Amino acid sequence: MAPRSQQRLRRIEGRHNPLVKEVRLAFARAERTEGGDCAIEGLRIVEEAIRSGLRFSAVLFRDSAQNLAERLLPQIGSHVETLLLPDKIFDGAVPSETPQGVAALVRLREFSLDDVFERLQVGPVMIVIGLQDPGNLGTILRSAEAFGSAGVILGEGTVNPFNSKVIRASAGSIFRLPVISAKTPGDMEGVLAQFRAQGVRLIATSSHKGTPLDQARLTGASAVFIGSEGSGLPRNLLAQVDELVAIPHTAQVESLNAGVAGSIVLYEATRQRRENAVQAPEQ
Repeated sequence: MAPRSQQRLRRIEGRHNPLVKEVRLAFARAERTEGGDCAIEGLRIVEEAIRSGLRFSAVLFRDSAQNLAERLLPQIGSHVETLLLPDKIFDGAVPSETPQGVAALVRLREFSLDDVFERLQVGPVMIVIGLQDPGNLGTILRSAEAFGSAGVILGEGTVNPFNSKVIRASAGSIFRLPVISAKTPGDMEGVLAQFRAQGVRLIATSSHKGTPLDQARLTGASAVFIGSEGSGLPRNLLAQVDELVAIPHTAQVESLNAGVAGSIVLYEATRQRRENAVQAPEQ
C-alpha cells in the first residue's frame, strides 16, 4: 500500500468505537443514521457513490483488504474519516455474506415530488406498493434509471430503500434516481391528488387481466403502480386508476415477480417513446 494511504488510515481495535457502532446500527436497522447518512458496502457500490458525487462521512476497510484503500482513497476527500478494522470487527459491523472489505457512510440526495414532476418527460413514475423483497426493489430502481423513469415512489408496506440489499441490487441507481417515500395512506392520497391535478395517467399492472401491455398507452405523463407478487395491489387503489395493464406470459407461469414486471413495463414505455419520436418528424 502506498505510504500516503497508510497515513490516512486510523486503526481501530475495539468494536465499541462510536463510528463502528454507528455503522453497525445503520446496517442492522436499514435506516439512516441520526446525522442523515446511509451505510453502504462493497467495492462496486462505494465506487458508484464516488462516481455519483455523494458526500462521504467515513470509509471503513477490512484489515485483509487494505489493497482497496490504495485504490479508493485517492478518490475520496482528505476530510473523510478512514478506518482500518480487524477482520472480525469489520465482519461484525457489516452484515454481508460475501464481504469485500470496504464499507462507508454516505449522504444520499434528498428529492421531492416536485423533482419527479420536473422529470415526467423522461419516463413514467414507478409507484411500488407492499414490496418486501429488497432484491426486487433494487431491480426496479436499476431498471428505472436504465430505461428512463421520472422517479420511484415507495408506498405502504415497501422495504426500506436504505436496506443494504436494496442498495446493492440497485447497482448505484438509488444514488442518482429520485426516490420518495409515501408510506402512509395520507401520504399516498396526497400524491395521487397531485398526480390528478397535473393530468398524470394512473396505470396499474396485473398478471391476469387488463389491456395487453403492448396495446396500452405508456407515452405522456404517467404513473405505473407495481404491487407485491403475493398480494398484488390494494383494491381501493385499483379502483382509482385510469387503466389496468396486463403483462402477457405463458399459462405455466402464474405471475412474474415485481422486479421483472416493473422492468418489462419500463422497457415497453421506452420503446413506445422512441417509436413516437421516430414517427413524429414524418407526420
